[in-house]
Amino acid sequence: MSSWLESKAPKRFAELLGDQGTVATISNAATSSNPPHLLLSGPSGVGKTAIWKLIARQVLGPSWQSTTHTLNARDLSRTSGAMRKFEEFLRPQGSDSKDTLVGRTSLDAFDSSMITIRGDSGPPAENETYNQKNDSKTPISRIIVIEDADYLGTIRQAYLRRMMEHSSATSRFIFTTTTPSRLIDALRSRTQHIRLRRLTRQEIENHLNTIADQESIDFARGVLGDIAHICDGNLRKAIFMLQLMHSRGLLDQRKHLQELASSAKVREVQLILEEAMRGKVHDWKWEQTGGRNQRILKGAMGILDKVMQKQNLEAEDIVKHTHKLLTEGRLNFDQKILCEILQVLAECEIALLKTSQPRVELEKFLIHVSTICGTNA
Repeated sequence: MSSWLESKAPKRFAELLGDQGTVATISNAATSSNPPHLLLSGPSGVGKTAIWKLIARQVLGPSWQSTTHTLNARDLSRTSGAMRKFEEFLRPQGSDSKDTLVGRTSLDAFDSSMITIRGDSGPPAENETYNQKNDSKTPISRIIVIEDADYLGTIRQAYLRRMMEHSSATSRFIFTTTTPSRLIDALRSRTQHIRLRRLTRQEIENHLNTIADQESIDFARGVLGDIAHICDGNLRKAIFMLQLMHSRGLLDQRKHLQELASSAKVREVQLILEEAMRGKVHDWKWEQTGGRNQRILKGAMGILDKVMQKQNLEAEDIVKHTHKLLTEGRLNFDQKILCEILQVLAECEIALLKTSQPRVELEKFLIHVSTICGTNA
């Protein structure tokens, strides 16, 4: 079964959820004869990835995937040699080379309106972007997407700012972020900032109803509203949950949703805690990836990253499931240790309300757990 996150993704700007004024702004930016660099900001799961894919299709044409390059700054922050990998992405021929990704042109840009690709649904705005008709400018032939740009750090942001100034005549950058305030002013000022609001429960429930109709799914009354409520504005999580429940035949009763939401996640949170208790918060391992040896993060933080990505969980979800695990007595803790861990968990929960780096706060919590268990061993 293909992922509904892909197969049900919007094909037109008009299919995007949210304020029509914001949708019009996105469409206008993409159909401009001289598209701007863009900054898309908004809560997790609101549709930032779907939007940049539509923009890339509109600007670059049917072969957009071959000249759209994506870097996830959050993933970059989890690996060793982050700055080297960042430079390799932007300078494929080496850090000393003058050949940059943004400086490269593509012949596709000159004949994009003549290219046809099987399965392509046409331009998202339902009309072509003829930026090539502006004789004074070389057409835009490449888009570089930096996802979770708030994880870049100031040094890499300054690097990008210089590249945007001097090397982007034929390329455009699109940045996505949940926390735009963490981007330096010099970078933000060179983009058109489009703010995306959190989707309402009703908007998400209506969208889930549309998917259910398309797939001819039978479901218990109220279950789609429950999914929308639990996912709290996160459309990506809601679609993922709907497909998961459908594949397991769990849409016939509302009680299945709560059981699904807690059981698997609590087991995975238990694995995270057990690794921290063993002192393995960060456990780097060498693995073969694409024919090359790479250091991969394992241990508690490695599991945490995988769980949050696979289950579409937020940091608050991890705290909630950790509290459930600790208070239900599934782990054989001494009462003193349990009280200490619950105390640092409460501190973590408070810190999450104030931070723009939730992963860092969870990391601090796991380090505290490791210290507590090591001290009392």
